[in-house]
Amino acid sequence: MTYWVYILASKPGGTLYIGVTNNLVRRVYEHREGLADGFTKKYGIKTLVYFEPHDAIATALQREKNIKHWSREWKIDLIIASNPDWRDLYEDIVR
Repeated sequence: MTYWVYILASKPGGTLYIGVTNNLVRRVYEHREGLADGFTKKYGIKTLVYFEPHDAIATALQREKNIKHWSREWKIDLIIASNPDWRDLYEDIVR
């Protein structure tokens, strides 16, 4: 099974959310449709701007925790390194 660490944004340079899941398409869909109560729904965070795969849940959870403790600047640098235009990557994962 693959586990995914992902970052959602409210807009380019906006509010960020970091999460982990074993079903990236389903989880991002839930955020986009407002089905996931909490932080993302409250702040309108729906755009998938970054994701990375992991083979083990422990590795994914540790990576999520590490990224959450990074400075905002480092998080933005991570996004920009692979997605400089802050493009919504959702269509890429549903293909």
